[in-house]
Amino acid sequence: MTDQDTTTPLQPLRRRDFLLGASALTGSLAAAPLTALANTDWPTRPVRIVVPFAPGGGADSSARVLAELFGNTLGQAFIVDNKPGAGSAIGVNHVAQSKDGHTLLMGSNSMVINSLLVPNIGYDVNKDFDVVGMVSDQPLVLVVPSNSSLQSMNDVIREGKAAPGKLTAGNSGNGTLAHLTAEMFAGETGIEFTHVPYKGESAMMPDVLAGLVSLGFLNLPSVLPHIRAGKLRAIAVSSPKPVADLPGVPTLRSLNYPSLEVQGWAALFAPKGSIPAAGLAKLEAQLTQALQSDTVKTKFASIGVAPVLQNRAQAGQFMRSEIDRYAAVIKARGIKAN
Repeated sequence: MTDQDTTTPLQPLRRRDFLLGASALTGSLAAAPLTALANTDWPTRPVRIVVPFAPGGGADSSARVLAELFGNTLGQAFIVDNKPGAGSAIGVNHVAQSKDGHTLLMGSNSMVINSLLVPNIGYDVNKDFDVVGMVSDQPLVLVVPSNSSLQSMNDVIREGKAAPGKLTAGNSGNGTLAHLTAEMFAGETGIEFTHVPYKGESAMMPDVLAGLVSLGFLNLPSVLPHIRAGKLRAIAVSSPKPVADLPGVPTLRSLNYPSLEVQGWAALFAPKGSIPAAGLAKLEAQLTQALQSDTVKTKFASIGVAPVLQNRAQAGQFMRSEIDRYAAVIKARGIKAN
């Protein structure tokens, strides 16, 4: 759902390429196969959507919106089950080992990053999961405290080069998307941060607001209320296009850093082989229909995320591109697990 014009070794495959088939996808879902899919028995009992994080945040909120709609259209209750811990690994491993045919995962960037960063993590994104489809995404926002002397990207780069390591970059944990984005930023600009990891964005936010850390790449829904209240200043956004809620805030692409376009995403997965092919096709069709509905678009907008329309093949290709991208970042920057 984004439009990029160039790629670099650290840039994901262009979403425009994935979306070229959207109209064809819509047409195919409106045709006769949906009638056959409607007669597929799956699901035959309540379905759990495991979210590997605590309640709140883009993945959890997206799961709750879809659970309500799926419950109405598929004839069984869809229940959101939060299983946080170990940077999402506890919940992801739980789903990978669930073969009951009625357990799904609302995964995110962290499941990919952790699989590359943590030895013996217990799951393989490609081998242990069937991708149902992409669900939503949201940009990161480079923010500084409102009383910071940093007013622009030029200020950040100038100060970072003048005193390497002086600028502190808060993140929601070692190996998180916020951490890797800051590492990519350092590699692209030639500056170095002192990284300050926290146990999640909620733990970091008070220190960012108090000016105890210089800056951070944080999720849009987390920072938007503080930006509106004048407590944080937005320097740039990681989305390919400007964010309507942040008028005047430039994109990293417009500042000549296209390789730093990063989206926090959520996607729906099933344990490999646990749901029959006809059931997966039925769920994919329902997901596509939901993401095109005005109801979902409105609810997603209210929580700061946007729907991402990709079929299973496109979503699978995107996952592979994410794995390649973050593997390159981890190697280039020498990032290690805690």
